[in-house]
Amino acid sequence: MAAKGKQSQMAQWNRSGYFRSSGSRDVNPDLQAERQTASFSVERLTTILDGGADNTRTRRAVEAVIHSDPGFSRENQYFQSQNERYEAAVRKSVHLKEKMHQMGWTENRPEIKYCYRALGGDLAFNVHRVFKNSILALGTDEQIAKWIPPADKYHIIGTYAQTELGHGTFLRGLETTAVFDISTQEFTLNTPKISAMKWWPGDLGRSATHAVVFAQLYIKGKCYGLHAFILQIRSLCDHSPVPGVIVGDIGPKMNFEHIDNGYLMLQNINIPRENMLSRFSQVLPDGTYVKQGSDKINYLTMIVTRVQMLWTEVIPMLLRACTIAIRYSVVRRQSKLNPSDPEAKILDYQTQQQKLLPLLATAYAFHFMNAFVNEFYNKGYTEIKQGNFDSLPELHALTSGLKAIITDYCTAGAEVCLRACGGHGYSALSGLPFLYTKLVASCIYEGENTVLFLQTARLLGNAATKLQALVQSGAEQYEAWNKCTIQLVQAAKAHCHYIIVKNFIDTVEKLKNEAEIQKILKHLCDLFALHGIFSNTGDFLHAGYISGDQMDMVTASYLDLLAVIRNDAVPLADAFDFTDESLNSALGCYDGHIYQRLYEWAQKSPTNQQVSRAYARYLKPLFQSAPSKL
Repeated sequence: MAAKGKQSQMAQWNRSGYFRSSGSRDVNPDLQAERQTASFSVERLTTILDGGADNTRTRRAVEAVIHSDPGFSRENQYFQSQNERYEAAVRKSVHLKEKMHQMGWTENRPEIKYCYRALGGDLAFNVHRVFKNSILALGTDEQIAKWIPPADKYHIIGTYAQTELGHGTFLRGLETTAVFDISTQEFTLNTPKISAMKWWPGDLGRSATHAVVFAQLYIKGKCYGLHAFILQIRSLCDHSPVPGVIVGDIGPKMNFEHIDNGYLMLQNINIPRENMLSRFSQVLPDGTYVKQGSDKINYLTMIVTRVQMLWTEVIPMLLRACTIAIRYSVVRRQSKLNPSDPEAKILDYQTQQQKLLPLLATAYAFHFMNAFVNEFYNKGYTEIKQGNFDSLPELHALTSGLKAIITDYCTAGAEVCLRACGGHGYSALSGLPFLYTKLVASCIYEGENTVLFLQTARLLGNAATKLQALVQSGAEQYEAWNKCTIQLVQAAKAHCHYIIVKNFIDTVEKLKNEAEIQKILKHLCDLFALHGIFSNTGDFLHAGYISGDQMDMVTASYLDLLAVIRNDAVPLADAFDFTDESLNSALGCYDGHIYQRLYEWAQKSPTNQQVSRAYARYLKPLFQSAPSKL
C-alpha cells in the first residue's frame, strides 16, 4: 500500500511542462479517484518508459520550451483548410529549426525526437529527412559532405522520389530511366510514360528544390537495375520548375493535408556523373559499372525510414489514442450496473474493458519492442556502413514484418478507441479521427502491408514446406508461391507476434528491482499474450497447439486480467506522460473536464463567428416566401 500513499502525494506533470501538486489543478473527481488508487508509482514507470530519469527530465524540458512558444500552438488546427495547414506546418518547421539553433539542439541529439513528440507530427519536411537518410546511407563521403550541410540548414529542401503512378513496392518494375552518356559524363533521366511518373512523395508538391530519384540505370544499352540519383527540380531563385521538370501537388487526401504529396515528370533531365549516389555502386568515366555488396542495398533507405516511422509516428499514435479513450471512459457515465447506484463509468463495463485494455497492453508491448528494434537496427546499420552486409536480409525481413503488424494493430486500435468514445469520438475535437486517418496511411505507404508480410515470410519454415511440396508436384516456383501467400502472411503475422511477446517477457523479467511495476507490467504482458490466443482461437485449435479445455482456461484468465488491469488503467495511461498540447484532444485532457472543453472549442469554429452565405443565397428566399400566418 506504500505506493498508493506515494501516488496520492506525488507531484504530477502539468500541461505547460512544470511540476505541480495533484491539488493545484481542478481535476474531475472521477479521474482523480482513479489516480489515487494506483498500485505503483506513475512517475517511476514514466522514467522506465523514457529509458531513465535523465531522459524524462530532458523530454519535459524540451516540451516546456515548445509549449511555451506561441509559434507552435495547435489551437486552431481542426478548423484550418488544406492550404492553411500546409502553411502552418512549413512555418512551424522553419521556426523549429530556428529554435533548435537558439537552444543548441542538434539533429543527432535526443532533443529532436522530443520536439517531434511534443508537436504531434504537425510539421512539414518529413520526407526531407528521408532525402537526407538516403544520402547518408547510399552516398559517398564526398557526396555527404556536399549535400547534407545545405540540407541541414534548409538551404535546399529534398524529397525521396521512388514510388511511381504505376508501381510502388515492386522496385524492379519502376520505369523511370537514367541513361549514361560517356561523351558528356552525364545521366539523362526520363519518365517515359504516364505510369512512370513519380507519385506520392511528400514535400514534392510545393516545397522541394531537390530530389533523390530512383531510376533504372542504363549503360551502353544494358540495364543495371535500380539506382538513386540527386537532381534539382526547382530554382533556388524563384522556386519555378527547372526546364524539363513537371511537378505539382496530387490533391486532397484522408489526412496529411499539411504534407504536399506530389507528382514529378522528367523530360531529358541531364545531371553530372557524380550525382549518382555511389557508396555501394558507381559508374566510372569510361562507363565501367562497379558494384559492392548486396543487390538489396536499395532497401537500406526504406529500412531506416521504417524504424524512424515506428518511433516518431506510428507507436506514439496508439499511445495517444489509448490515453484519450481511457481517460474519457472513466469520466463518461452511461446507464446503471446496479439500479440503486448512479450511472456507471463506462470503463466499468466489461465490454469497454475488452475494447481498450488489450490495446493498452499492446501499446506497452510495442513501446518495448521499439527499443529492441532500434538497438538491432543501429548495430546492423553500423556493420553495413562498414561494408558488412550479413545482417541486411534479416534487418529487412524483421523491419518489414514489424512495420506491417504494428501499423495494422495501431490502425485497428485507433479505430476501436474512436468507436469506444461513442459519438464524441467521431468529433475531430476528440483528436481520434486525426490519429486514425494518419495511422491508416502508415499501412500503405513505404509498401502495402501484405507485401511486407510476404517479405518476412521468405524466412519461415512451415509455409515453406507447402511451397516445396507444390514445386515437387510440378508447379512453377512463382505459381507455388502465389498459391501459398495466404498461409505465408498468416505465418509472418504469427512470427512477428511471437517476437513481440518474447521481447515483452524479456523486458518484464529485467525489472526485478521494481516489484510493483514488474507486477503490473506482468499483467499487461499476460493480457497481450492471451489476447493473441483469444483473438485467434481457430488457428490454435486447428493446429493442435491448444485443447478445448485449455482454451476455456485462457478465456477465464483473460477475463480475470481485464478486471485487474482496469484498476490501474488511468495510471498506466498517465505514465505515457503526454501533455495536453501534444494530445490536442477535448476528451483526453489531464483534468477530465470533457464537456466544458468540447463546448469551448466548438465556439472557436469559424462557422460560429460568421454569417452563412448559404442562408443569404438559399434559405432566406425560402423563409421569406413562407405564408405570413406561419
